[in-house]
Amino acid sequence: MKDGFDPLDGLTTRQRLGLQDLLGSLEMSGTWSWNLPVLIRQRCWLRLESISLDQLHRWLPPDARGEAPELVHYRRLRVNGMTEIEAEQACWQEFGMDSCRQALQRFWDSQDESGTTWTTRHYLELVNRYRRSFETGRPRIPMLVLPRSGSETGHQLHWLSINTPLMRHTCR
Repeated sequence: MKDGFDPLDGLTTRQRLGLQDLLGSLEMSGTWSWNLPVLIRQRCWLRLESISLDQLHRWLPPDARGEAPELVHYRRLRVNGMTEIEAEQACWQEFGMDSCRQALQRFWDSQDESGTTWTTRHYLELVNRYRRSFETGRPRIPMLVLPRSGSETGHQLHWLSINTPLMRHTCR
């Protein structure tokens, strides 16, 4: 979810100082919690917001169309050795033909929409990586950079730590 974009470019001095304070308090706390901050960067509006991790799924709901029960069941049957036709027929018997078709259509629609890159899998990876950063004693704050309207790129996830250079020196 990265493309070489510096997530700190364009932050105001006030935002950078606030981020520095936030990173310092995170470093000192050293304790994992669902109340930890997640940074949301909206480049279009030059906004940097901090929300708690337990609010992330409400603030930015993951696209779970690829995890529909019908599709998960189909994939499991395929992994267990069924052919495509056998797995499809088993899903039709389990969930009904219409439900399977609707789940597949919603999934295909989600693949056609640009910018739909924030999935349940990405959300769970963020939570797990955040937790591990505390377990290893090197806490980091996730910063989600939202895509600009009409952008081909999706959400970008960056990890900031106390070692991230937040202030650039202008003296030469």
